[in-house]
Amino acid sequence: MPEKKLKSRIALITGASDGIGKSVAIKFSLEGAHTILLSKNKKKLIETEEIITKHNGTCTLVHLNLKELDKIDQLGYTIFKKWKKLDIFVSCAGILGNLSPIDHIMPKLWDDVMTINFTANYRLIRSLNTLLKQSDSGRAIFVTSNSVKYKEAYWSCYAASKAALNNLVLAYAKECEKTKVKVNLISPGEINTKLRRKAYPGIDPKNWKEPNEITDSFLKLAEPNCKHNGEIINL
Repeated sequence: MPEKKLKSRIALITGASDGIGKSVAIKFSLEGAHTILLSKNKKKLIETEEIITKHNGTCTLVHLNLKELDKIDQLGYTIFKKWKKLDIFVSCAGILGNLSPIDHIMPKLWDDVMTINFTANYRLIRSLNTLLKQSDSGRAIFVTSNSVKYKEAYWSCYAASKAALNNLVLAYAKECEKTKVKVNLISPGEINTKLRRKAYPGIDPKNWKEPNEITDSFLKLAEPNCKHNGEIINL
């Protein structure tokens, strides 16, 4: 039997209660990682935990709303106290907001989308960077979107948040060039997630890929032998 590709690695996944984050967490666990599952949805987090433990994996649950930015700083300290390092960070949490004309977007909605999709990731990098550098091969993976390049009407809030994320992460990758940390983004395309179903309510999702069909791409970027850095991987 081949050795598991993430044996004994410590991996934090945000948005681990559903969609891509849940599938990535299960995949990483099957490959031997201890997964730290983060989400604001406690009930669904427990469902992910049950799948992982059923397959003899191990995980730690973190019930946290990423809008509570100060708690992100505490997260880094908590991980340090228990493991002294972090090998893999995967940022899957994201929200769509509403697709509407710019002048119809309520300020609170705008702030929520920017906080979850962009600002929380800045705070996570700030909290986790030192831990990733303590690993012999730290890996950070962020989920972006094709909406950045399509520049469609009514997508302004979501697309702007992802464009900001891209620039943040690519700058971070540059800063990590002389370290053992590798930083990349994945643009997953048409995946059957809650976010995409909300964006396209009139489309039958049967032709979209399921989240578990793209987890190999995340695994490749998470492996210790990954050479990619500062790339946007389009699936």
